[in-house]
Amino acid sequence: MPLELVMEKQAGYNVHDRLFKELIQNFFKEFMEAFFPDVSADLDYRRVRFLSQEQFTDFPGGEQKRVDILAETKVKGKDTVILIHVEPQSYYQKLFPERLFRYYMMISLRHRKPVLPIAVFSYEEKTETPDTYTFAFHNIEILRFHYLSIHLIKKNWRDYIRSNNPVAAALLSKMGYTKKERVQVKLEFLRMLARMELDPAKMRLLYGFFDFYLKLNEKEEAEVMENIKMLDPDEAEQVLKLPNSYFDRGYRKGKEEGKNLTHTLLAIAYTKTQKCCKIKNKSKRSLLSLPRGECYGSSSRIVAKAINETGNDPGIKASNRGSSVLVPGARIFFGRKSCRKSSHRTVQHQY
Repeated sequence: MPLELVMEKQAGYNVHDRLFKELIQNFFKEFMEAFFPDVSADLDYRRVRFLSQEQFTDFPGGEQKRVDILAETKVKGKDTVILIHVEPQSYYQKLFPERLFRYYMMISLRHRKPVLPIAVFSYEEKTETPDTYTFAFHNIEILRFHYLSIHLIKKNWRDYIRSNNPVAAALLSKMGYTKKERVQVKLEFLRMLARMELDPAKMRLLYGFFDFYLKLNEKEEAEVMENIKMLDPDEAEQVLKLPNSYFDRGYRKGKEEGKNLTHTLLAIAYTKTQKCCKIKNKSKRSLLSLPRGECYGSSSRIVAKAINETGNDPGIKASNRGSSVLVPGARIFFGRKSCRKSSHRTVQHQY
């Protein structure tokens, strides 16, 4: 009979638990292949099914415990059914090995099947958590319990960037990198995603996970964009097609700026005699003024800068021929006004 769910009272537990559960359940095979390849080779993934969330009463205290990720599958080429319990752990806990042993016992007693326990440590301290729980009496070892584990902060993120493994890509955000490497880690994550042919829902899951744990500031985001521009043109094009924080942030701001209008017209003035280039929306309200020095050069470059600074996607391919400016997820065109005396050009941005 199912028991009432009681959450563990740790800061951030709910969000962490949900994110890891969604990631590992959606990419279970990839998770095992990335971190436990020897075990993975013996599993029949055609038979994998996830058991409903399990709750147990931890005697004698009567505390409610839950097991979020519990997969059932068969050993490849055999009829042996095995349960795989994955326990994400976001904080250091001295008694964790004993706690996992209790989970193991409760699962084993309920299902009467072999259980493979796995711990995923994502806390940032490098304090070692033993992968063994022992009980001894008078120098006699009564019990030795062992479980598989990974401590993400101790993983070198560079060891995974050549793979096409979606779980490894998302978990780069929790691996061991320095503050100076944050931009490079984000760039490599985007490059990994660009190589994978995933449906939009899974792409959003991976990006949401990564962005929750490794959120760059505006300066760092700008550095990522500069690094993307230095990639091979074909690869850069694939990266810029990804749904990412640039597009999301620009889309939201654009929607606010346009007040849900289908189109927003921006007028860009760029004459050498003016002190600045003024960008206005359809209601003639000023959105941006560029310094005079920025007004020189092709209109495409000005348009690209204008769209960037008004909150839209900076991943722009500007054409110096004056034909078009392309933004992932949007259509942008510009052309001369009919008035011969005017040096203005108009930009039509369709949301």
